[in-house]
Amino acid sequence: MELLHINEKTGANYVLLELNGTINNYTALEFQTKLWGNIKTTNVVLDLSQIDEIDSTGVGTILAGFNDGKEAKKKLYIMNPSPAAREALEDTGFASLFDFIHSVTEVV
Repeated sequence: MELLHINEKTGANYVLLELNGTINNYTALEFQTKLWGNIKTTNVVLDLSQIDEIDSTGVGTILAGFNDGKEAKKKLYIMNPSPAAREALEDTGFASLFDFIHSVTEVV
């Protein structure tokens, strides 16, 4: 069974979720809880540099977080996506919606 490790850090105007592993139907619940719980009150940065795979459930969770943030006037940032993470986002056709950054210093 795949695993997902989530490390949460708080910045001045954002929460950073450092994700390591696989985001899929089996691992998405904790990720969903953390993302959706934070995006309504602050900007969220998803560090996807250590992601091995994202399935449609994971992409759907990210997209729902993006939409929740938009409603709350908060931003969802994708930081340094791994090749697998970038491919999963691009394959959906929704990659252009996201703000891709290289560092948390780019959060506005």
